[in-house]
This record gives sequence, C-alpha cells and structure tokens, in this order.
Amino acid sequence: MLKPLADRVVLEAQEEEEQTVGGIVLASNAKEKSQTGKVVAVGEGQVLENGQKVPMTVKVGDKVLYDKYAGTEVSYDNQKYLVVHEKDLIAVVD
Repeated sequence: MLKPLADRVVLEAQEEEEQTVGGIVLASNAKEKSQTGKVVAVGEGQVLENGQKVPMTVKVGDKVLYDKYAGTEVSYDNQKYLVVHEKDLIAVVD
C-alpha cells in the first residue's frame, strides 16, 4: 500500500454517476471531476520549523470533500488514487 509522507493524504476518488432531471445518464466525458473521496492512507503530519509535529485531522475511512483541481493522480496495483496535501481537503462528509 502507498504510505504518504508528511501532511499528504491518499484518496480513492468516488465515481459518481450523474443523471439529468429527466433521468438521462451523462457520458463520462460530459461529467465534472468528482470532488469526494475515501481516505485510504494518511501521513505522519506536518513538521514545523521548530520541530513540532502537527497531527493529521483526518483518518483512514473518512469520506472527504477536496478542492476541484487538487492533488496528483497515481496508479498503484491497477488502482487509481489521488494524493493531496491535507490543506487541500475542504470537509469531512458524514
């Protein structure tokens, strides 16, 4: 499994099927990029200049909302993931 460094988080992006009000399913190229994902791994946390470590605020299993163009897409074991900094996370979805 991928182990992110510092304040990075590995997400499994949630694919969302979009339908119009009339029930028509949109093609994948017509859909907007998903902004929700499931946290699959978290780093140790950011280390400040004074050596103090800031703990992560999210944990594995959390469903989160992230900035639209945040992160780097990576493939590992035939699975696609998104690696983002914790500051690019907007909210935890309950």
